Amino acid sequence: MSMLKVDNLNVYYGSIHALKGVSLHVDQGEIVTLIGANGAGKSTLLKTLSGLLKPKEGTIEYLNDSIAGKQAQAIVKAGISHVPEGRRVFADMSVEENIELGAFLRKDKAGIQQDFQKVYEIFPRLHERRKQSAGTLSGGEQQMLAMGRAILARPKLLLLDEPSMGLAPLMVKTIFQVVKDINQEGTTILLVEQNANMALSIANRAYVIETGRVILSGTAEELHASEEIKNAYLGGH
Repeated sequence: MSMLKVDNLNVYYGSIHALKGVSLHVDQGEIVTLIGANGAGKSTLLKTLSGLLKPKEGTIEYLNDSIAGKQAQAIVKAGISHVPEGRRVFADMSVEENIELGAFLRKDKAGIQQDFQKVYEIFPRLHERRKQSAGTLSGGEQQMLAMGRAILARPKLLLLDEPSMGLAPLMVKTIFQVVKDINQEGTTILLVEQNANMALSIANRAYVIETGRVILSGTAEELHASEEIKNAYLGGH
């Protein structure tokens, strides 16, 4: 079943026509990745899906409900969480307070406590540092924190924007393993990632975006084997 269906999406970023007729779908339980160079429109797409940008034209259906142009808060309430590029943690607040913000629309105290424990099980380092201010964390720890905060919203669909950006190779492996684990527990994932090799290694399907257009799509295996993709995004490997 298609959880998310995007059809002929056109989005302007200021005077720039950032997305040009983008169509894609994400089925329940999948990890779908978007790969492409910087400025291709990947982050713009996620911002539009999460209500931060309004489309000029086109449709976005989530669980058969139109969400194009809806307020970001309504989209979070519907079950979509967005972990933006650059992590965006609140530096002066503690790790625990940052995670708690993910649950701001929830009233079920017992469930929130349960999800706190889940986040600390996935990221034991956050538990160790729960009283520290978020600004003192390393880049990798801040990425864990941003993902932990998103988990507290109990999303059905998680939008992840460049989770490996600026991280050491070992931390990249950890983050991608967590993405797989979150997916296996039932969360559908749309992943934007410049590290095409890693993204394709965990995804079911993939779309390639170039200058605001989807130019290629297929299973992760098909794209990994494609000579065009190898040369453009996988360093010829």
